[in-house]
Amino acid sequence: MADTKILISGASVAGPALAFWLTRYGFQVTVVERAPSLRPGGQAIDLRGTAKEVARRMGLDERIRAACTDTKGETLVDRKNRTKATIRADDFDGDGVVAEIEILRGDLTEVLYEATKERTEYVFGDRITALDERADGVGVTFASGSTATFDLVIGADGLHSGVRALAFGEESRFVRHLGSYLAFFTVPNRLGLRNWAVGYDDVGRSAGIRGIRDGDEAMAYFGFASPKVDYDYRDVEAQKALVRRFAAGMGWEAPWLLDRMDEAPDFYFDSCAQVIMESWSRGRVGLLGDAAFCPSPLSGQGTSLAFVGAYVLAGELAAGLDTGLKRYEAVMREFVEKTQEMGRENAESIFAKSRTALRMRYLAMRIMRLKPFAALASRKMRDVVNGIDLPDYPRATRIQRTKGERPRPHSED
Repeated sequence: MADTKILISGASVAGPALAFWLTRYGFQVTVVERAPSLRPGGQAIDLRGTAKEVARRMGLDERIRAACTDTKGETLVDRKNRTKATIRADDFDGDGVVAEIEILRGDLTEVLYEATKERTEYVFGDRITALDERADGVGVTFASGSTATFDLVIGADGLHSGVRALAFGEESRFVRHLGSYLAFFTVPNRLGLRNWAVGYDDVGRSAGIRGIRDGDEAMAYFGFASPKVDYDYRDVEAQKALVRRFAAGMGWEAPWLLDRMDEAPDFYFDSCAQVIMESWSRGRVGLLGDAAFCPSPLSGQGTSLAFVGAYVLAGELAAGLDTGLKRYEAVMREFVEKTQEMGRENAESIFAKSRTALRMRYLAMRIMRLKPFAALASRKMRDVVNGIDLPDYPRATRIQRTKGERPRPHSED
C-alpha cells in the first residue's frame, strides 16, 4: 500500500474524510481542490446515527463536538413573529430535524484538514481536466498543465462533480432535481441568538436565522419550492438575483436578510437534488459522497453518508485494491437508497402548498413532540440513520516517515 498512489478530487468533507482513512492504511494520498484554500462557513451540516460512530473511530468526536454550532433547538414563527411550534435538538434521540451534532461545513472541513495535512498532500487552486486509464494506472491532466499517474482516482467533488463528468458523462444523466432551492450566508446576529434558531415558513418558501460562533454571528437561510431553473452554478450574482425574486414579499426578517446578502463573504446557493447512478465506479475511477449518491440537503444525511462512505471505501480498498470499489458499493448501496428515499419523501412535504397546509404542519409538529408520536417518529428516523452495520476492518496502520519527509505523488511525469 505504501507504493499505491490515490488522487482525491475535492477538499470539502468526503475527500479529507477518505484521506484520513487511506493514510491510516498506508496509501499515498493527494487531494486536489479547485478553490485556492479551504472554504469557510457554509451551511450547518449534521452527523447522525452511524456517522457518529465513524467520527468516534476516527478519534475526532471530541474535536467535532467542540466545533459544533451547539444549537439547542428552533422556534418556528409566522410573518408577524408569533411562535407556532418549537423543535429541540434532544428530540428523536438527537437525530431529528435539529441534530445533536450540527456544525458549519467550513468548520468540519477545518477539523478534517488539520487531522490529515501531515500525511496527505493538498494541492489547492487546481483541478482535474482529463483522465486516461491505462495499464499502469490513471493518467491525470490538471488545469495547471501538470500531469501525473495514480493507481486510483476518487471524485469527492460534490453535486457538480468534475470527475463524474469526465468518467461517466454529463451531469444531466445523473442529477435529479427535487423541486426546491436553498441559500445560506452569514449575517450579523440581529436577533441576539445563542445556541438557538428561528425559522419562518411561508407558502412554498421559508427563511431562518441561527446563532453561530457563540452568538458572535448568525447564519441565514432561504428555501424555495420551484421547478428546475437554468442558471450558472458558479455565477453568484445570478444566484442572488434568484433568491431576491423567490423571496419577494416575504414577511418576518426576510427583507432585512436580503439587504445583508451582498455583504456576506460565504454565500451558497444550490438546488435540492439527488444523484442517482447505477454504479459509482468505472475501472480505476470511483466516486464518493455527493458526487456518487447525493441524497439532497432535505434528507439531512449528506454528510453522514460521506463519513460512512469514506470509512467503507478505505477499508475495502485496503482489503483488496482490485475489488475495493465494487465491494464498497455492495456494502453501501442499501444504506444510500434508504436515505435517498427519505430525502424524496421530505421533498414532498418540506414546503407548505397552502395556508391551510401550513397550519396543519404546525399542528403536526406540536403533536409529534408528544411522547407516543415522538417514539414512533424516532424509530423511523433511527431505522434510516442507523441503516448500515459498519464492517470491522483490520486496524489501520500508520507509515512511519523520517522527520520532514512528505509524499510527493503529484510530481510531473
